[in-house]
Amino acid sequence: MKKAIPALLAVFVLFWLFTDPKGLADVASRGGSAGLSFASDMGTAVIDFVDELA
Repeated sequence: MKKAIPALLAVFVLFWLFTDPKGLADVASRGGSAGLSFASDMGTAVIDFVDELA
């Protein structure tokens, strides 16, 4: 069962890629932007935390 889940996920993404490539690109772009925003917020939080310790 554990091997089936990644395989089904890959099939779903490939199906989505062929049926709606623009939609998949939009979702990937939003996910990348959210990830970058999260990393930036975490970096700022760590810097603020270290500044408070000093």
